[in-house]
Amino acid sequence: MTTSASPTTTTPTTATPTPTELHPTSTSGPVVRHTRVLVVTCGALATVISAMSSLNVALPSIAADTHASQTRLSWIIDAYSLVFAALLLPAGAVGDRFGRRRALLTGLLIFGAGSAAAPFTSSATTLIGLRCVLGVGAALVMPATLSTITGTFPRERRAAAVGVWAAVAGASAVVGLLASGLLLQAWSWRSVFLLGVVLAALAAVGTWLFVPDSAAPDGPPLDIVGAVISIAGLGALVYSIIEAPEHGWLGRTTLLGLGTGIVLLAGFVAWELHTRTPLLDPRLFTRPAFAAGTLSILLQFFGFFGLIFITMQYLQLVRGDSALVAAVSVLPMAAGMMPAARLAPRVVAAVGARACCVAGLLLITAGMVVLSRLDQGSSYWLLLAGLFPLGVGMGLAMTPATTAVTDSLPPALQGVGSAVNDLSRELGGALGIAVLGSLLGSTYRHHLAQHGALPPALAEKARSSLGVAAHLGEPVLGHARTAFVDGMQVAFLGGAVATGAAALAVALLLRAGRPK
Repeated sequence: MTTSASPTTTTPTTATPTPTELHPTSTSGPVVRHTRVLVVTCGALATVISAMSSLNVALPSIAADTHASQTRLSWIIDAYSLVFAALLLPAGAVGDRFGRRRALLTGLLIFGAGSAAAPFTSSATTLIGLRCVLGVGAALVMPATLSTITGTFPRERRAAAVGVWAAVAGASAVVGLLASGLLLQAWSWRSVFLLGVVLAALAAVGTWLFVPDSAAPDGPPLDIVGAVISIAGLGALVYSIIEAPEHGWLGRTTLLGLGTGIVLLAGFVAWELHTRTPLLDPRLFTRPAFAAGTLSILLQFFGFFGLIFITMQYLQLVRGDSALVAAVSVLPMAAGMMPAARLAPRVVAAVGARACCVAGLLLITAGMVVLSRLDQGSSYWLLLAGLFPLGVGMGLAMTPATTAVTDSLPPALQGVGSAVNDLSRELGGALGIAVLGSLLGSTYRHHLAQHGALPPALAEKARSSLGVAAHLGEPVLGHARTAFVDGMQVAFLGGAVATGAAALAVALLLRAGRPK
């Protein structure tokens, strides 16, 4: 990731690294072992991406241990994603300026330290704070992985490497769920953080041994004002969405927060258009392929991470599955995603990026619609019928969308492309958890409040979260499960509307005759 000037400027900000940039002490340039670089960078990527989803499996036990409400559970998951997304642009710029290898090592150290501290807390508030620390580390790691690949691999091998990167980015979330499910069979939710420590340590050793360094030390200064405005705007927006079930969607606090976030983000756009060294030049989005790829990635991960957040609770608290069974139950999503991501370049060659990306988004939409039909008595086959096409759709849509973002920019702006690609994923995930989780929470609380058969004291406790209601027994638990399923159906339909709108927008942006 890098800072950039307007796309019309002639001053490069991040050039493709030369051999001496990759290893300043070498006189003839190092022999870059591309396979090892790809394995290590994808390992680092998997470490930080899996942390977005792995804790979802442990939500029921976290709720029982910390007495966290549904809103607090959303924060425990989304604090990581929000900080991750908000710091991606400035953290990527720091990596470009001082060295991407250094950024990888520093980010992995911060991530590992935060993960090592988390098992020693039983406070939901402290856990949220430590998830923020992990987000800081992840923000340093992720942009350095893709920019290292695009800067290290020759052009003829770059598309295939980006395809592997995209597949790992998507599938690591599901693999993280499975690993957490296995750990929870024998240990508590704290073991999930210990897994993060091990993964971060392995990635750090691999980075130290095999990843060459590259940097753009003469690039423009960091846009600190733009970074502060963007962080404040995203923070206000996501905070208001997550807290909406507590204050009401039309409550004064919610509306004020949403308005503040929108005004700040509009101010960020105005500032970026004004400053000579923008963090992210809004004029880049006038490129149809760049805008289409960014929007596609944003809403793919909006649906994906929102889905994971809700589905893990449904499987364990409504269906009564164990953590491991719940994690295994979503593996068909990865079974569809990985092969589809590898086949996507061939599909693009045969039918074009537009058709491939739109088809993928429509499959995601269809999967979300099917999943919105789930209830307490649904068979696993209905879950499978929604998860597999959703995974295939993400595999088909991810690679052409990522390639559209990077290939629509000249070499001097490849760092910007990497950063925006990463930002779209993490911001989409943060918004998906916030919005879909908030739709779930609002509907859940409303339906329980309308149920007059429950004693007011028990109803108030159950409204906190389904995890809390699970300890209250019948008839409270039965009513809470019904309310949760109602909220889940509303949330999944909301996700389907978002991805369906993305399919339409991408089709229009990449319509025949438009530059790609």
